[in-house]
Formats: sequence, structure tokens, C-alpha cells
Amino acid sequence: MSVVLQDLIFSYHDHDTLLNIPRWEVAAGEKVFLQGESGSGKSTLLNLIAGILPATSGQITLLDERVDLLNQRQRDRFRAGNIGYIFQQFNLIPYLNAVDNILLANEFSKKVKRNGIARAQELLEQLQLPDSVWRLPGQSLSIGQQQRVAIARALFNSPRLIIADEPTSALDQKNRTAFMTTLMDLCDAYQSTLIFVSHDPTLACDFDRTDVLADINRAGA
Repeated sequence: MSVVLQDLIFSYHDHDTLLNIPRWEVAAGEKVFLQGESGSGKSTLLNLIAGILPATSGQITLLDERVDLLNQRQRDRFRAGNIGYIFQQFNLIPYLNAVDNILLANEFSKKVKRNGIARAQELLEQLQLPDSVWRLPGQSLSIGQQQRVAIARALFNSPRLIIADEPTSALDQKNRTAFMTTLMDLCDAYQSTLIFVSHDPTLACDFDRTDVLADINRAGA
């Protein structure tokens, strides 16, 4: 299994429980669409899985590692080396160019690549981003170009798990379709497990399975 959550609870200030998940699993190589309404705790769950937030209680096992037993620094290292995270707004540094934004994935990983620039350029080529824009600052890239840079950054360390948090919410139909096709193809190529969160059920057809957060979260029942 790539992800196993057991008796996972997350509460704010020791009360007002947002998440209570008795058990949830994602198999290696599986593509899971996790659907939930705004404010239902989708992003919080992803941050718990990625080790950005600590759980109130319960077990989080990723790639056979008990992430809940790691301290913050260890979780950061684990995430950098094993998880590719695609954020809703892509989170590019506006003044860094496309290549340098991708190289940020090299900063905290144990898998530091000495040929990082070549690796970044290889990914941009795979994503069909022309070299004429590689050195442009992030703020000068179109939305479609930004999304490709975000995918490249997430794939830089060949992660075994990719997490995508509402990455298509600001895209039009054409860019959304292109994004999903590219993401699925690259997950297959890298044999990465994918957890994709969205409130849009029309995207679910691309996935191996669909889970509704309200069905697995007792706190939302």
C-alpha cells in the first residue's frame, strides 16, 4: 500500500474535530479521486498525508513509513524525497524562472540531483513547454505554462506518490482537459500513485476509483 490511514483524527485546539477516518487505503500505482465539498477538510487531509500538518492522533503510513512518528524536519525530508505536491494555485515563485522553480524541489530532498538543470529541462521537454519560456519569470507565464511547471516540479524527484489539491479549479475546459491528460500520462510513465482532490465530479472518470470524503470521514457524517 502507498497510503494507509488508521484511526486518524484531526482537531483544531483539541476540540471541533474536522476529520475522523477509521481506515483508508490507497494501493501502489492507484489513481484515486477524492471528492468533497468546500470546507469539508479535503486540503487538511492532504496536508496530513503529506506531513505538512501533524495529526491529533492515529497512524499515517506512507510507502511503509510511519510518518506520524517522524518529527517535522523528518517529515519535510520524507515529503521532499517521496511526494510530489501540486497545489491549487501552483505556488510558483513569481520572480524565479521556470527552471529555477522546478529546482526548488532539489533543496530539501535526500535525492539531490547533481544534474538538476538537465533533469528540469528534460521534464519541460516532456511537458512540451518550449525552451523560449524556460527562463521567463513565473509571473510572466500563462496559466497553462504555470501548470506544466508545477507538474514538472512535482515530478522532479520521481516521487512514488503524487498529491494534487484542486489543481484544475481555475482552469478553463481546454486547459483542464490538457492538464488531466498530461498528469495521467506522466503518472503512468513514472508508476506513481495519485491522490487527486476536487469538488468537481466530472473529473472522476479518469481515475481507478472515486471516494467521497463524507463517506470515509465520521466527523463529517
